[in-house]
Amino acid sequence: MHTTAPTLDRLLGDWAAGTGPAHRKLTERIRLLILDGRLPLGVTVPGERDLAATLGISRTTVATAYTTLRETGYLTTRQRTRSTTTVPPGRTSAGHHATELVDGQLIDFSHASPPAPGAALHRAYTWALEQLPRHLPRHGYAQIGLPELREAVAARYRARGLATTPEQILITTGAQHGVHLLVRTLLRPRSRVVVDHPTYPHALHLLRSTRARITPVALTDTGWDLPALATATHGADLAYLLPDFHNPTGLCLAPAERERLRLGCPTVVDETMAELALDVEPPVPLAAYHPGVISVGSVSKTFWGGLRIGWIRADPALIQRLAQARAGTDLGTPVLEQLACVALLGQIDTILPTRLEELRQGRAHLLGLLGAHFPDWTVTPGVGGLSVWATMPDPISSALAALAPQHGLRLAAGPRFGVGGAFERHLRLPYSLDTPAREAGMYALVATVQAARSGHRATDTPPAGLA
Repeated sequence: MHTTAPTLDRLLGDWAAGTGPAHRKLTERIRLLILDGRLPLGVTVPGERDLAATLGISRTTVATAYTTLRETGYLTTRQRTRSTTTVPPGRTSAGHHATELVDGQLIDFSHASPPAPGAALHRAYTWALEQLPRHLPRHGYAQIGLPELREAVAARYRARGLATTPEQILITTGAQHGVHLLVRTLLRPRSRVVVDHPTYPHALHLLRSTRARITPVALTDTGWDLPALATATHGADLAYLLPDFHNPTGLCLAPAERERLRLGCPTVVDETMAELALDVEPPVPLAAYHPGVISVGSVSKTFWGGLRIGWIRADPALIQRLAQARAGTDLGTPVLEQLACVALLGQIDTILPTRLEELRQGRAHLLGLLGAHFPDWTVTPGVGGLSVWATMPDPISSALAALAPQHGLRLAAGPRFGVGGAFERHLRLPYSLDTPAREAGMYALVATVQAARSGHRATDTPPAGLA
């Protein structure tokens, strides 16, 4: 896979801002892109001449930056080939975690995911094991999903106000797998895709990998710009939206706005956070207002990220098309996990009240800590979900993400949630951690911000994953 000069230009954003030699600033920004995963490992970078022409700088500047990156282990070059991204020995890149760092040494603010509901999860797997023998005589492959889970998901949609049959459900290995399957099936290179801005980073990475043309539509402080969405989606190939406790802002599209929304293209709605309503009534799915909408859901944010079960809700004809396309990459979702998910969905009305109250308390605690330590930050608390979206007075988000591990913390840089280097003044901060972790993480964040404002630079920075 290779990155074109225009693509790298968008990722670099305002890299030339500030003082210091241009080659050093370019080196540092490319290094940060590699560290936080926006520039994946093994990607071929543009040639010196192409990147220089696109950035409007001398080829010598690019050559010097590339040389420094090669000498420090962030680029590698084989004979007669272009340079590809890598990391120094003993280092890992975003999404390739060092176990000794993840397991206990760093407080992880880069993941917005809840802990498992232990007792309920244990009961679900106990029931699943009891049900497993009746499935053993069969081959075990279920490309569309087990009938009982498809019915359980359909029943949950009906309870949320959207008539749904099992024939409209395809079970996937998590929501991200569902989005991947839809993108690979519905899009071609150069397809135009409309997204919220900011939006979910893994969706952006997927769209870039398919060479889609991304059209971002900025969220306002209070939500979605409906006229701008209507204009942007007109004639587009696809839209990817998160109207249900948007990640990362926690905003929710109000019922009246759902009615007024006009979509000019096929639309995929990511409902991963839809059950996590903290301050408003749980939203009726957007597909109830716009029947052509394709919905993607998951249990990872409602129950536990380790339970890799998701689904797609769509017209039965599209479900069959997706099932056929899926056969080329995998043969189905594990049976035991599907059975456990059936049990959990049956208990959801018992599990959710406790979970939502814990999240409300966690959010209040995090907001109190932010107010005490960073009174000059503006924080969007949202009305649901798992995180807050903080705005800082200084454009230091990437610098914080690079410095944070030196202070015992993992952060996801704001620009990972956008295109063109946007959101350098923003951080997504989760409130799904327990109280000691939130407090320790906040003290680490204070130290990281002080270091960044003092001009400290990252030296040996383990990068952050993201969920």
